[in-house]
Amino acid sequence: MARTTSRPHYNVTFAVLLVGVAAYSLLQSLIIPVLPTLMLHLHTSQDTVTWLMTGYLLSASVATPILGRIGDKAGKERMLIVTLVALTAGSALAGLSHSIGLMIVARVIQGLGGGVLPLAFGIIRDEFPAARVRSAVGITAALTAVGGGLGLLLAGPIVDNLDYHWLFWFPMIMTAIATVATYLFVPESPVRTPGRISWGAALLLSVWLVALLLAVSEGPSWGWGSARILGLFAAAVVFAAVWILVELRSDAPLIDMRMMRIPAVWTANLVALLFGVVMYTVMTFLPQLVQTPAKLAGYGFSASITQSGIYMLPMTIGMFILGVLTGPLAARFGSKLVLVAGGAVTIVPFVLLSLGHDKGWEIYLSSSLMGIGMGLAFSSMSSIVVEAVPPVQTGVASGMNANIRTIGGAIGSSVAASILASRVTATHPFPPDSGYTSTFWFLAGAAVLAAVAALLIPTLRKGTADAAPEQRAVPTQATGHEESTVV
Repeated sequence: MARTTSRPHYNVTFAVLLVGVAAYSLLQSLIIPVLPTLMLHLHTSQDTVTWLMTGYLLSASVATPILGRIGDKAGKERMLIVTLVALTAGSALAGLSHSIGLMIVARVIQGLGGGVLPLAFGIIRDEFPAARVRSAVGITAALTAVGGGLGLLLAGPIVDNLDYHWLFWFPMIMTAIATVATYLFVPESPVRTPGRISWGAALLLSVWLVALLLAVSEGPSWGWGSARILGLFAAAVVFAAVWILVELRSDAPLIDMRMMRIPAVWTANLVALLFGVVMYTVMTFLPQLVQTPAKLAGYGFSASITQSGIYMLPMTIGMFILGVLTGPLAARFGSKLVLVAGGAVTIVPFVLLSLGHDKGWEIYLSSSLMGIGMGLAFSSMSSIVVEAVPPVQTGVASGMNANIRTIGGAIGSSVAASILASRVTATHPFPPDSGYTSTFWFLAGAAVLAAVAALLIPTLRKGTADAAPEQRAVPTQATGHEESTVV
């Protein structure tokens, strides 16, 4: 197979990117509703099977910003191929696994796919006309949320009609196709960041992220006041402080702290943290609520895995439609206003669920409103970050934003798990309905804070994507490869 020597139309590149992003998004959520099924098939305990999510989360948290930064320096399309190969290999290994240990290893390898999103944003920034960047970023960001919803919807039919291995075979086929298409049709990056990669900073970043996410993920089961959890939190604080000092003193930082202090960047990251709390938590616990057997618990809908996915379908559709519309809306009204509107809409469904969630129409209406609010918010938030930084920092900036959403999701899910677990007894294995009410009020509060944080984002004027120093590609005499020159 010969690689194209000319630059393909940007829509061809875009189609390839969407296949890879869709596969990664599916892998985030496909196994959430089938964890009890996997626990039985793999002959393991509930604590152990949750490592299929924890291992994936830890790996993605480390890989996302680091691979984004390496892509900025070494070439985004090259690192995208590496990332897609890791996703393909991890999915193949998971599909062949018949033991919990091997499947956890496979999930850790899959987590390297976290680099797909920042690399895709960077390639869009490089290849698309300036007028199309905002729209393309919005669609790509929306697809990450839509893929999560589709995973919840498709998991049941896949397990019921095939078997759990196909939860990994389908994404593997998608990423294998995307890998070949990336090699053939995605051109080499014209924008590069000069300088070496700070591997010491990468190690420090990895250590504090793993310590933090392991603490928040295992807090509900190990005990928030246990020595292990407190030690992990302390380690996260210490290593994060050392990492910041190293980055501030470095001539070639992994994460430029000056970039992280840009008002539009740090405020968008704050919004990302809070929206991560909201979206990932509801995707985990709303299906759990509707699957609860009503005769045993006194509430719930006794839904199957497939039926619980149907309850989430309006959210998935809403996120896709509004994600597509976010680009034109942001072009007319500005990304900040769209984000604030999304945050405001997202508050409503959680207030409704807090007041009542015992009727099907309440779930469907709330799911629809979540799709509208989160579709607007996720797409516009990603656009704000991409627009606020120079092209040479697109990968690392969007990688950190995606990573912060992941951290928010881990925090939100852990808090919700603690709320529900605190009300479970030996005689009543299901939490009382009031536990879900408290969880929805918690998510409503997080949505309020997200909307308020969105108001802090500076208003970006139209054309901000071009406001940073223009990056023009010039070939180096030594290699003939293109590198970025600021003019």
